[in-house]
Order: sequence, then structure tokens, then C-alpha cells
Amino acid sequence: MPVYTFRKTQFIAASVEEVWDFISSPRNLKLITPPYMGFDVITADLPEKMYAGMIIAYHVKPLLGIRTTWVTEITQVTDQKYFVDEQRYGPYTMWHHQHLIEPVEGGVLMTDIIDYQPPFGILGALANKVIIGAKLEEIFIYREQKLLEKFGLNLNTKKADD
Repeated sequence: MPVYTFRKTQFIAASVEEVWDFISSPRNLKLITPPYMGFDVITADLPEKMYAGMIIAYHVKPLLGIRTTWVTEITQVTDQKYFVDEQRYGPYTMWHHQHLIEPVEGGVLMTDIIDYQPPFGILGALANKVIIGAKLEEIFIYREQKLLEKFGLNLNTKKADD
């Protein structure tokens, strides 16, 4: 079955340090996730900052309001540049999410690249076409709005679905 790529970029009018401080804190995940997803971190004693090897478990309702446990591992971290989370247990057959930030004139360009494979073979491919792709876009629009509220004017966004 195919692996899909979802890519989203967002300009944030803030410093690399400010953006990194926010996105590298696992405690902020819930703030940028739509409430209808029922996102709750269940890992106890979360540290202030993510680190390579960190496991984060949470409950979430990714599709059709069905609650599931999702466990991700932070596999790579380069301070103030990027981190990668990978699903270890959850609703996808494969999930690899790169969070990249880079300084640009007037702020930061944040890029998310998600490579994923839905479960259930051909049914998963159909679900991706009908539901999953649109749901990812919706989630990132919500996140974009929350980051705009936190950091200010957002001048440049784009999305490419491969």
C-alpha cells in the first residue's frame, strides 16, 4: 500500500528561540490540537522539553470519534532546528512526522512533513482519499490559528499533498 505525504508550512512572526520553546514542549501539544479530537496526554511527569528517545502516550479520537491510544517516540532532536516523532502504537500502519523550523526574514518558517500509511490496505487508501487527507488539513488549519493567536500575524502558508 502507498505511503502518503502531507506537508504544511507556516510563517511565524517570532524568533527561532520563541517558536522552539513552544513547539519543543510536550505540554503544548493539547493547545494546538482541536478540542473535538479529545486529545489527552496520559504520560505522567512530562519533562519541559522533548528529547530523543522520549515516549509520549495519549488518547485521541482521530476518526469518527473513536477513542484510541496513540504512542509516539521522539526519535531525533536538533535544538532550535527540528524534531521527529514516530508512531510506536496507534491508528496508522506507519507515521513519521518531521517538525522543522528555520529563521527567515521577519520570523520563522515552520514546516511539518508527515509520511504516513493508513491501516486496512485498499480500504485505508480509500479512507485517505475521502477522510484522512481532509482531516489532516483541518487539524493543521486549527493549529495555524492557535499559533497565530500566540505569535501574531501569519503572512505565508501553503500545503502540498503528495
